[in-house]
Amino acid sequence: MNEIVLEQQNEATAEQQKPKELIRRLVWRMCIATLILMAIGSATRVMNAGLACPDWPLCYGELVPAKQMNFQVFLEWFHRLDASLIGISAIALSGLSWWHRRFLPNWLPWASTFALFLIVFQGVLGGLTVTELLRFDIVTAHLGTALLFFITLLIVGTALTPYQGTGTVGNLPWVGLTAAILVYLQSLLGALVGSRWALHQCFGGSQLCGVMYSHIFGLVPPTVATLAVVFISWRTPALHPALRRLANMAGVLLVLQILLGVATFRLHLQVEPLTVSHQAVGAALLGSLAAFTVLALRDWAASREINANL
Repeated sequence: MNEIVLEQQNEATAEQQKPKELIRRLVWRMCIATLILMAIGSATRVMNAGLACPDWPLCYGELVPAKQMNFQVFLEWFHRLDASLIGISAIALSGLSWWHRRFLPNWLPWASTFALFLIVFQGVLGGLTVTELLRFDIVTAHLGTALLFFITLLIVGTALTPYQGTGTVGNLPWVGLTAAILVYLQSLLGALVGSRWALHQCFGGSQLCGVMYSHIFGLVPPTVATLAVVFISWRTPALHPALRRLANMAGVLLVLQILLGVATFRLHLQVEPLTVSHQAVGAALLGSLAAFTVLALRDWAASREINANL
């Protein structure tokens, strides 16, 4: 009899875990799609394809502009297609979160709704980049919102991932949070440099050099903060292996990002794949720090709860 009751309880628990697992998988797929979307957006900008489709939301008044299709039109059209698919996924994420809210953490429906709001706002900004002829402040806000959407998805996915902390994180959550914020701000500076073509204008006519150098010298604070995450993680005994991997990943991505930045600067943005990789690696660095911070905060909160109950 006890075995039957235990089996029924296990089945009920497994049934309740299905929505959480479904949403977690959807979120991680959306994370990958968003990272790809930002890379395509960067390629669209550096290839001067931002206005390849002169209207919005259609392209030359059609869903698929077969007659006008060339490489630039394809980049802009595919960028919109990927964004539309992510938007549909965000609607599904919000709907599933509210429908299965009884079996999910209380914060999840609200987080998914916030993600949906961000992607809708992102779509509006995407339309304005076309209708306002790539106005630099709108283009900068477009990337900033995309990064914020990406971070939101990463936070949700990491928070839903099974994790058992070791209680040894100390101040690492706050160091990680500081590094993530600084990298985000540096990414906005990079978006401003790109949207105003500051590097080209500085080399070509000594204009907007201040914007360009703000991004170069702005590299120092996020670099120091990220290296602090790596160094403290190395020095922290019994740190969870997942946190060590994320810290090491952040360190590798930081070095790669600096090398790509130097190469992009020295080659005067003449090699488009380098510029696209620079932005993609920057987004990946931000994502690794965001995931690190969420896991470290979960570890810190669990250790405080255990200490409170002693």
